[in-house]
Amino acid sequence: MSNFQNIDFGSKSFLVIDDFQGMRTVLRDILRSMGVNPKVIATAANGNEAISQLSQTRFDGVLCDFNLGAGKNGQQVLEEAKYRNLVGPSCAWVMITAEKTADVVMGAAEYQPDAYLLKPITESTLRLRLEKIWVKKAAFVDIDQAVMAMDFPLAIRLCDERLAVDKANAGELLRLKCHLLLVSGEHEQARLLYNALLAKRDVPWAQLGLARVHVAAGELDHAQALLETLVAENRTYLEAHDWLANVHNARGDLQKAEEVLENAARLSPLSVMRQKNLGEVSLQLGKVENAEKAFRKSVALGEHSVLKTPDAYLGLARACSAQNNSKEALQVLSTLTKQFDAEEVKVKAMATEGMVYHRAGDLESARKVALKLDEVLAQPGAPRLESAAVVEMAELMMVSGEKEKAAALLQGEVRNNPDDAILLQRIQQVFDTGAMSEEGVALVEASRKEAVQLMNQGVLLARDGKFDEAMEAMRTACERLPGNVRVLFNFAHMGITFMQRTVVSPSLVDEIRQYLETAHRLAPADKRYPQLLGKLKSLAG
Repeated sequence: MSNFQNIDFGSKSFLVIDDFQGMRTVLRDILRSMGVNPKVIATAANGNEAISQLSQTRFDGVLCDFNLGAGKNGQQVLEEAKYRNLVGPSCAWVMITAEKTADVVMGAAEYQPDAYLLKPITESTLRLRLEKIWVKKAAFVDIDQAVMAMDFPLAIRLCDERLAVDKANAGELLRLKCHLLLVSGEHEQARLLYNALLAKRDVPWAQLGLARVHVAAGELDHAQALLETLVAENRTYLEAHDWLANVHNARGDLQKAEEVLENAARLSPLSVMRQKNLGEVSLQLGKVENAEKAFRKSVALGEHSVLKTPDAYLGLARACSAQNNSKEALQVLSTLTKQFDAEEVKVKAMATEGMVYHRAGDLESARKVALKLDEVLAQPGAPRLESAAVVEMAELMMVSGEKEKAAALLQGEVRNNPDDAILLQRIQQVFDTGAMSEEGVALVEASRKEAVQLMNQGVLLARDGKFDEAMEAMRTACERLPGNVRVLFNFAHMGITFMQRTVVSPSLVDEIRQYLETAHRLAPADKRYPQLLGKLKSLAG
């Protein structure tokens, strides 16, 4: 008999996703025998139908098969539902499948369904699992609502209040509190809590969290040592593999980064992003066959996934070009521009296309693309791209003889990223390619000094109490350094502080919000974004 008698199944709505009519009927009958009203049991025969249903209705529970025939599989439906916030925190997502292979189980587990049940299932098994899920979720409702509102201080306070009375969920509450401290930028508080937990016993998620604190503090040696131990003792902890690869990448040790990603990809080969990351590292190492294989895998896996990325297509085109297969490289780029209509994707594809022509010896076509690219970049409202794409554009300009335009692009990237040693090294390599080594060194150093001066001016004025002048200085810095994440966040921080001391200005609130969105687009993992956005929302009411 169930230990949980407080779940009213008659008040719950469900979505059943299975490509076989017979199985949908079986699951509907099981739910009806559990007391679910048949009028609130919806069904979907494939991934697209499922997403359509989820877009229209907030369900209390979802029963989803892994294999759904052509199109999206169950894992891809789950990842899209979470990515697009189509399921609320109280929704119980149960993956039901006959699949027992390790790659399928690991792949589905990475997207964290609430339960994973193997066919055949019984009413008692499903009832017990759903009851456990909902009882647990009930303890987190208020916290989840605060998190969805990005009110992290409130969510952390609610965790503390719940920890004082809820011993059964203490482990999950502590884990959530630590995560909230991390994402809200309270790294030192997170460090203290992780260390306190680890002093009592080794907890893998706490070890990973502490490693992330080390990364945020620039303590890469400590992070690497901790992550290497964690991966050695917990070989299926895929998130730890990803963070270890990030650390090796940050240290410039691409060989080790590739090894870690290869191991993770063997354990769970169905990740679109991990295959893409593996391809990028392999390509940088010059292992073009390995890169091509990983990029092809990412493209194939992403065909029906919300995580499909243009970077996988760009990487595949570069890998094909590096193997003197320019024809396929251009075909991949053509497919890319048909699959994605964003302007920034077209600009990136243009730069890669020019380099494909150059490597194939078609210098005239390469130069034509370079000139066309220059026209696009000169237009008002041209998309702001990440550094890797800008450097590739500069390289195309350089090899096409447009050295001044290449130098201008490179100087802009130095000003936007004056402390990124790996990027500065890559920029210098492009100057070397254009026989501008000494001039490049001088330009890089001058641009770096200019950026530092612009970044510091507003801060120094603010310290002297000259807030009006400080704001103008920071605004100028944002205009001159539109891709400098540190400047964008500093402007937001200073603007919020300024309004806290004076009066809330709607126009300044909008300006700060725009800069925050730009910074978030350039550095999506930066923890200052949710922290500052939360303060801005609180300030603006």
